[in-house]
Amino acid sequence: MAQATQRLADAGVPSPRFDAEELAAFVHSVKRSELHTVADADFDARYWEAVARREAREPLQHITGRAFFRYLELQVGPGVFVPRPETESVVGWAIDAVRAMDVAEPLIVDLCSGSGAIALALAQEVPRSRVHAVELDEGALRWARRNVEGSRVTLHQGNAFDALPELDGQVDLVVSNPPYIPLTEWEYVAPEARDHDPELALFSGEDGLDTIRGIERTAHRLLRPGGVVVVEHADTQGGQVPWIFTEERGWADAADHPDLNNRPRFATARRAMP
Repeated sequence: MAQATQRLADAGVPSPRFDAEELAAFVHSVKRSELHTVADADFDARYWEAVARREAREPLQHITGRAFFRYLELQVGPGVFVPRPETESVVGWAIDAVRAMDVAEPLIVDLCSGSGAIALALAQEVPRSRVHAVELDEGALRWARRNVEGSRVTLHQGNAFDALPELDGQVDLVVSNPPYIPLTEWEYVAPEARDHDPELALFSGEDGLDTIRGIERTAHRLLRPGGVVVVEHADTQGGQVPWIFTEERGWADAADHPDLNNRPRFATARRAMP
């Protein structure tokens, strides 16, 4: 384990010890807390194959085929954006906002759904919610279909900019983790994302805000008066995104919020009352 940790650290992996343990637990079909039960002599040669893949900066979740998000274990792999821990705080805020509405059966739309992580977390943690997830990319949809099977999430293939016109004016919450990386920052993106996540899930125009601008109009169309939109963004965009949701465009209470590392992470706004 120490040897694997050192190899991953030398390769620039951000969390080498955790990843070394997670790979060992996966290869030996035990929990990380049970690794002490695996004798050194029993360590499988496949472990070093997995370590080599992670050393080459292949995402941990692609190697194990699973990603953990809030209370969920999701199936992920090539072709779908791997959910990140910082998005959990976005979902936490959204859940609190829906509960505060005191709506019997809240109607929720998740745009740019990817693996379905956000939609599934909301369906699981907000009882009696009706959750619709929208994803354009066929590769991501294949993973989302596996994840939402048997859940209360209704999955739609479509563009976030013209999605679900049949729900116009009825939705309580619109939530999205859209692409938001500026095209100019391609070379600064971590190899795990740049080389393995779908480009469609990462980049969005010269300033990174093209998709969020489109989602602003979709959210205004879908939401009932008093309904809320929650949109994740890069920590460098905190001063820009709330200004997309202006009073002139029919919004109130636009604000930015930090993630668990106290970095600006997501913007919220309320559709103004008529």
